[in-house]
Amino acid sequence: MEPRKPFEAIVQEHGPTVLRVCRAVLGPHDAEDGWSETFLSALQAYPELPPGANVEAWLVTIAHRKAIDLVRSRNRRAVPVEEPPERHSRLGIPDDGQAELLDAVGQLPPKQRQAVAYHYLAGLPYKDIAAIVGGTPDAARRAGADGIKALRTVLAAPLLTGGTP
Repeated sequence: MEPRKPFEAIVQEHGPTVLRVCRAVLGPHDAEDGWSETFLSALQAYPELPPGANVEAWLVTIAHRKAIDLVRSRNRRAVPVEEPPERHSRLGIPDDGQAELLDAVGQLPPKQRQAVAYHYLAGLPYKDIAAIVGGTPDAARRAGADGIKALRTVLAAPLLTGGTP
């Protein structure tokens, strides 16, 4: 039996993937909170994680649950201003079209957004996605395919009208 990795190594290895998933599912404003909540919960549960467990899938599952919690709390919060002021991102999202892509992903229905984030950003197989969000691997695959199709349509529209994506 191989020794358990230190939790710091888990954060270093899987932190970027969890952050990408949080950005895609929660948007850039709540992604850091989702990432932090994920790893705080994971730190508490890590000693009980069975040896040989898929750590990445486990972390994405925790991130999924934290995202649900954050979305629910966001929906209960009052928004005191009509339009928040624009400010530069602290999340380090480069201005090379990723912001538009993340915005487009954020506009997808929840199941499509989750399937795209978990499969294409975290690299999880559809059977793991089905276990996280509920449903079958075929339904997760369909949601991912529909999400990618919608993204291609949305992101290609500016090209067809002469703009930039």
